[in-house]
Amino acid sequence: MSQRKTGDIHMTSNSVTLVGNLVDDPELRFTPSGVAMAKVRFAVSRRYRDRNDQWQEETSFFGGTCWREMAENVAESLTKGTRVIVTGQLEQRTWETQEGDKRSIIEIRIDDIGPSVRWATATVTRTPRSGGGDWSERSTPPAPVARDDYGPDEAPF
Repeated sequence: MSQRKTGDIHMTSNSVTLVGNLVDDPELRFTPSGVAMAKVRFAVSRRYRDRNDQWQEETSFFGGTCWREMAENVAESLTKGTRVIVTGQLEQRTWETQEGDKRSIIEIRIDDIGPSVRWATATVTRTPRSGGGDWSERSTPPAPVARDDYGPDEAPF
């Protein structure tokens, strides 16, 4: 897979942009070394007319993770129900349950997320840059290590 780095965003062939609504408040956590990460879950709905000219709606649910300052900004700025625009890359994660069942999930490694202003307004407050240096010198954090100690009724995300 070819990859081209532009600023802080890696352009890859599996880039996606999704628009949906947060189904939970973002979940902010910190790694043992103190790096912030936020998990978000959102629903994307599609409306269409079927063969009988009746409106139908299908909803898909997605989860994703963002890191560092973006994670803290997401946790502070976005809440359940907020309509968001998410860009990132699809990543598949697999694991095995304690019962030996194989599980798999596709998540989004979030490059950018923000509120949609199509039917709402948003107030933007710039945060100061940390770490100094040129923006292009920043790098994306390594992917998190997948957990494999989920309980029988616990989802991986």
